[in-house]
This record gives sequence, structure tokens and C-alpha cells, in this order.
Amino acid sequence: MKKLFFVFFIVANFIQAQDIEPKNVIENFFNEFHKKDTLALRATTHKDIVMQSVATTKEGNKVTTETFSNFLKSIKSLPENLVFEERILDYKVQSDGVLAHVWTPYEFYVNGNLSHKGTNSFSLVKEKEQWVIIHIIDTRIR
Repeated sequence: MKKLFFVFFIVANFIQAQDIEPKNVIENFFNEFHKKDTLALRATTHKDIVMQSVATTKEGNKVTTETFSNFLKSIKSLPENLVFEERILDYKVQSDGVLAHVWTPYEFYVNGNLSHKGTNSFSLVKEKEQWVIIHIIDTRIR
């Protein structure tokens, strides 16, 4: 019985670690995003990252794609006194050890005022023993 409990404990810790590592990457991404640290943001992402947003319009849902370099340029161009915060409300992580998916409902604040809310969907891949974000898609609801 002790051996069975020990094996269960080891497996449970392994599964939990698979979930914690991708979650930590997402937390680091947002910490660096809030600091406007574009170099640190690059360290959390794959070189071929895809960034997309879904907007609901009168014509239906519209998907837009932004290059990561344009995203970084927009962060660099923000006024120094502008304060923004994307508050992550929850994390749902699925991982098989090589590929992970992280689902994060959020609220986005600008200078303390709610701007919009929605959900982020992150896909991560493990490269050279490090998790990196390869795809981000979000919704934005006003």
C-alpha cells in the first residue's frame, strides 16, 4: 500500500509540474507586458509566434492577425505615464509535456478604468526544455 501511495504521489507531482510550468510562462509574459519590457517578452515567445484577436461585429466574428514585431512596437510607443493592467481571472492549463494550452479569462484596465474584458487562449510548445508561447488568440468585449 505504501508503494502504491508513493507511485501515486510521484505521478500527481509530475502532472502538476506540467501544468505549473506553462502557467508560469504566461504569468511572466504579463509581468513583462505590464513593465513594457519588450526584450523580456521576446524570451517568453517562439520566434514564429502568431497573435490574433476575435472581434464580434454586425457582420459576424472577425479574426485579425498582428505580427509580434508590431505588437512590440506598439508597446514601446506607449506614453510613459500610461498604466495598463490585464488582470487574469483564472487559469485552465492542459499539457502533454510537449504541447500546452492555457485559457485565461481577463479584464483589461487602462489608468485604473475597465477598458474591456475577454478570454485569452495561449498555445505553448516546449523547446530545449523551455516552454514558449507559439500562439495567442483573444476576444475583446467592451
